[in-house]
Amino acid sequence: MKSLIKELERRKIINSELAALLVKEVNVSKKSEEEVILEEKILPEQKLFEIKSELLKIPLKLEVDPQAIAPEVIRLIPEEAATHYKIVPLALRGNLLEIGMVHPEDISAQEAARFLAKEHNLDYKIYLITPSLFLEVKKRYSSLREQISEALTKLEKEVEKEVKIETVPKVETYAEEAPVSKIVSVILKHAIEGKASDVHIEPIKNKIRVRFRVDGVLYSSLFLPLNVLSAIVARIKILANLKIDETRIPQDGKFSMQAEGRNIDIRVSTFPTTLGEKVALRILDPTMGQKSFEDLGIIGRNKKVLEEAAREPFGTILATGPTGSGKTTTLYAILNVLNKESVNVVTIEDPVEYYIEGVNQSNVKPEIGYTFATALRSILRQDPDIIMVGEIRDEETAALATHAALTGHILLSTLHTTDSVGAIPRLVDMGIKPFLIPATLRAVIAQRLVRKLCQDCKVPLKLDSSLRDFVLNTLKNLSENILKEYGIDLDKGIEIYQPKGCKACNFKGFIGRTGIFEILRMTESLASLIRSSFSLKDLKKEAEKQQMVTMLQDGVLKALKGITSLEEVIRVAGLPEFVDEW
Repeated sequence: MKSLIKELERRKIINSELAALLVKEVNVSKKSEEEVILEEKILPEQKLFEIKSELLKIPLKLEVDPQAIAPEVIRLIPEEAATHYKIVPLALRGNLLEIGMVHPEDISAQEAARFLAKEHNLDYKIYLITPSLFLEVKKRYSSLREQISEALTKLEKEVEKEVKIETVPKVETYAEEAPVSKIVSVILKHAIEGKASDVHIEPIKNKIRVRFRVDGVLYSSLFLPLNVLSAIVARIKILANLKIDETRIPQDGKFSMQAEGRNIDIRVSTFPTTLGEKVALRILDPTMGQKSFEDLGIIGRNKKVLEEAAREPFGTILATGPTGSGKTTTLYAILNVLNKESVNVVTIEDPVEYYIEGVNQSNVKPEIGYTFATALRSILRQDPDIIMVGEIRDEETAALATHAALTGHILLSTLHTTDSVGAIPRLVDMGIKPFLIPATLRAVIAQRLVRKLCQDCKVPLKLDSSLRDFVLNTLKNLSENILKEYGIDLDKGIEIYQPKGCKACNFKGFIGRTGIFEILRMTESLASLIRSSFSLKDLKKEAEKQQMVTMLQDGVLKALKGITSLEEVIRVAGLPEFVDEW
């Protein structure tokens, strides 16, 4: 096949310099041209494969409903062959098998298709399909419940041979059995495919409930019989290297697994309840730790302020917000900007969530006395330029972090406060002298996560006068320049969207999440205020003077851009008096 990269250059979609860079990336990474082009976001997937279809003179199949493919058709191509060759059955029309291929130019994939069709005495026709359609069809090989049901049947037959699963040796035996391993691996596989951030396996009365957290919301996925809880928990403990015989106290661990062609880290937390042990699994995708500011939703004035703060030669940048609001991911994005060959970057985390090449990352271990404070003391003897402390939890850590910033280091950390201005009185409460704060603090980021509207099915929301007034009143203090940075022109009218639900978003109306942010910058006037006696009200007035975009304002601006819904912003930013009006 003629090179796709050369074809894009011929069509003047890319220039010769970019083409050369893409070819080099293909050679170094050993990825396909399509993968590299899509990763660089040069063309949308469908447009790229339309061009590939023209080059290969093979029809492109787009309108396929994976759920409509009959199970007996799916079984015509084994899952192993589908995964290896990226080929899937699309339909069986009489004696003709329609086969979808991501790489029909691959001779070995063509041979596999020919062999499999011949094995079933079928004629076949090849269609080009996109990688996303391939993944959707591949999910049809077996549903979560089908695989779990099959494994449970096998496990229950084993359990029937014994009186009870009680003793530790017996639990360990069952935990190593294929059916239990299958149950755990299938749950994790479907959680990863479904873009879940967490999995909860919890006993409730006479059954086990398995829930996935997708886009910040928990959904029940399936229920299992309570008598297999011990074996499932034991299996997870074995994977995470935890104590199987210890069921009275919480335990934390971690393990890794391969899924969708990449290495996924799973963080494990067990918790004793009156009905048995509950397990929470946090799914950590390494690609999440490599996001840019724009990917996180830091745009407009917020991006400009954060970039300025990150360029300072020393000082502290704090990320604040509740658990699960994306603070650590934001700090990683800053680290990715600062991480260069010429600097020594060291982190102390609890635990390390994403590994970053070139960064020295360390896990705290409080059980042996290795805390944030003790680790920070040691780090200062490691000749660091940039330090990231997972969380400032106590006075000792706060004092050491302030000292590190004073002595010429860039320090990144998190703090639990509801907004950005709240970080200043919180530091004072932790024993930091007010006169030291202006000298060390560069910026405070406060954030929350909101669900992103599905761009395929979002529909306009008709605003009544009260909601229109709410939007305008929320944004009235923002200057024209700030609105312009967001690409908003209120004179052209207000357009807000709401979720509808379609096949692309699994009829939820939302796909993925983004952040809403407010970033308080240290200025001379703010420094003067902190050095004198101040109140929270004074700090908020000062933030308004420096034209800080609040989280609510950032969210409303993103609603105007069609990124999220107004209801979602209000739900997360905390204005319950407005929620009831919908």
